Amino acid sequence: MTETTTLPGRAASQTDHPDMGFFGRPLFDDPSARALSRVGVVDVGSNSVRLVVFDGAARSPAYFYNEKIMCALGAGLSESGKLNPEGRVRALSALRRFQHLAQGMGLPELTVVATAAVRDASDGADFREEVRRETGLRIWVIDGEEEARLSAQGVLLGWPGSYGLVCDIGGSSMELAEISDGRVGRRVTSSLGPLKLRELKGGKKGRAAHIKQTMTQLQDVMGKQRDRLFLVGGSWRAIARIDMYRRGYPLQVLHEYRMTARTVSETVNFIQKADLEELRSACGISSARMSLVPLATEVLGRLIKSFRPKDIAISSYGIREGMLYEQMPQRLRDRDPLIEACRFAEAKDARMPGFGKSLYAFIHPIFKSVPLPRRRLIKAACLLHDVSWRAHPDYRAETCFDNATRANLGGLKHSERVFLGLALLHRYSNKREGTRFADLYDLIDEKSQLEAEILGKAMRFGAMLWMTQDAERGTLRWFPKKKELHLRLTPDMVPLFGEVAEARLMSLASSLGAAVQIKKVRSARS
Repeated sequence: MTETTTLPGRAASQTDHPDMGFFGRPLFDDPSARALSRVGVVDVGSNSVRLVVFDGAARSPAYFYNEKIMCALGAGLSESGKLNPEGRVRALSALRRFQHLAQGMGLPELTVVATAAVRDASDGADFREEVRRETGLRIWVIDGEEEARLSAQGVLLGWPGSYGLVCDIGGSSMELAEISDGRVGRRVTSSLGPLKLRELKGGKKGRAAHIKQTMTQLQDVMGKQRDRLFLVGGSWRAIARIDMYRRGYPLQVLHEYRMTARTVSETVNFIQKADLEELRSACGISSARMSLVPLATEVLGRLIKSFRPKDIAISSYGIREGMLYEQMPQRLRDRDPLIEACRFAEAKDARMPGFGKSLYAFIHPIFKSVPLPRRRLIKAACLLHDVSWRAHPDYRAETCFDNATRANLGGLKHSERVFLGLALLHRYSNKREGTRFADLYDLIDEKSQLEAEILGKAMRFGAMLWMTQDAERGTLRWFPKKKELHLRLTPDMVPLFGEVAEARLMSLASSLGAAVQIKKVRSARS
């Protein structure tokens, strides 16, 4: 049997001064976080070999580099017991390339893990030794339960504190893990990978019986799992992309894409009736991946019938992100990935880093009654309000919307992406009509669209009031019942309140449906 292991460097639980506030001391510049600022990991799977290099704010990192080679190491494994010979050649070539890339990027080392194919193959150890000899890379072979744990941790990277069932499908295996209160609970592995199902005898009926029997065994281990189902893996993402295509869904971002049991059933039927080559071309799915999709739909249909989740979410984060999460101290894990990423973006790209905090404090009276989920979006918007200033003025508003809706930001539902994008669009533009994003606006209701407009216009006005840290700032007061917006101008603020600032204040008042009162005071405490 192949030796398996837990990855080295697992972070011990660490205690720190509680600093969970959105504007507490940033952790992205903490030494423990800087050590994770650029991390390279390689996932040697049954179907593909992928290199990911993370960069930026460790809690919500950007993908500095991401490359995948389809090697099909696990093809034919059930019959031969060995790795696919052609796949071995391709995988070795990919790993050789990845090692050279890592050296060129100045990475200290690559963390390489292998899953089911290398784990199960009789020549897996020989392949690992060949890789070590040819590239110097050491491959850590992880067992199924460890694979499930790392995949679940990848989900937690994007959804801290989330709960539900994580299902990670690879080429030769499928893993389940439960998550609750930000921790990984029970987990189990199975042989329900498409590559293995393709080699199963008995055709579709034989596969159906095998899948049903295996799923029953998985239920016995995992128990009832009626919460959210998080889908991890290339085959699931391909099905989600087809679901988007079938529905004409406008936001082509797979992470946090939501489906229901009903929409999945409709998409499965759609795939069964479609010309797969035409569908593959229309959805931009590789031929190798598309060949596995029909088999994956058989597993997904039974999975949903067995566990009956309340809803289904696609996670682009999985085992590779779980390997990064593994190295995080607990105080970093506990941070909001959205806010940490926005703070990093402000520090890196804004003209006046740190002003986002002051801007939020200034406009907060307008939004003091909003619930926490919306308040975190307001704070994120304030941090991002100026990071796109280098864009051409004619396109700055659209650039902001595009960045917010399509950027690699964790902890954001699609509706929240659109809200954030609209707010930032209105940071630079009074109007949103006539843009190329109009079809995305309907992902939030009209009330939320208006709230995003008000937020954007409040930031647009507040951004006119840059001043030194020790200057005495004016204040806004909002009286929603009387529909009155009061502005109190301090002596330091009066020179900044020119014609353009006044016009922006009036535009904000118009969106609020409010009358404006302006008062000059001796100090902010007057």
